Amino acid sequence: MNPYLENPELWSAVHNRLIVAIADDLVDRLSEKYRFEIEKRTYFSSDTESVLVGISDVAVLTGRTAEPTSSIVTLSLSVQPQKVTVPIAEEANERYLEIREVATGIVVTTIELLSPKNKRSGEGRIAYERKRNQVLTTTTHLVEIDLLGGGKPFPIKSENLGDYRILICRGESPSETLRERRPTGELYAFSLRQPIPPVPIPLSVGEVEPILDLQPLLNRVYEKGRYHLAIDYTQPPQPPLSEADSHIVSGCIGCVWRAKGMGEQRGWGRKNAFSHNQLYTTDLSRT
Repeated sequence: MNPYLENPELWSAVHNRLIVAIADDLVDRLSEKYRFEIEKRTYFSSDTESVLVGISDVAVLTGRTAEPTSSIVTLSLSVQPQKVTVPIAEEANERYLEIREVATGIVVTTIELLSPKNKRSGEGRIAYERKRNQVLTTTTHLVEIDLLGGGKPFPIKSENLGDYRILICRGESPSETLRERRPTGELYAFSLRQPIPPVPIPLSVGEVEPILDLQPLLNRVYEKGRYHLAIDYTQPPQPPLSEADSHIVSGCIGCVWRAKGMGEQRGWGRKNAFSHNQLYTTDLSRT
């Protein structure tokens, strides 16, 4: 995973592109018994990170001048006001995938790609948890993809949650109780140093499960979105990495620059040093 793609200014577009890429990749390997639907979850977020931006002064809205007129009497105040930022609720839209049976319209599998708001305390997490719990109480399979190093992971009983993770919770026979159906899930945990592992996408019982290989899809999103033109690799990624991972990323960036012949005289430290996702396509687990 390229941690620079997690930047809040980039992730929303990366998320939407990757959702479409997943659907386009899988649909060709599904029988015509199934179809994909891109659904949208909408909520209003009013956490401290959702603030009004782009309007520098209230006078822009009211048309008033900043200069006081002679008719205004200014009183001496014992407590001086301070400039503050007032968070406001903003509409948030998050897209996810559903695999449905054409004949019945039944949702067989839900594929969720987590967003930063899902992993922070606030309405984004509450809205996603509500949807997650709703799916887990049905026979619908859940595929939950977490490519975000920041934020708080959802509760999973595992000794190794990794830096990133893909969770598959299977909804089996309708005759089974919830306890019988949902005691365990399949967790694919991986680190910053490892490629994203391919995972099976569960369908109806007895059907061949297509394999979702996210790594080449993410690489293609990186290329088509020209994120090498948007990312400044001379700066640390946001949110910040651990010290150990920061050293790994810095070393990888240096290796790629040297491999591309970008020495000190030819732009060492250039912000747009990469025209592809080579930095994160190889297994660095032995680094």
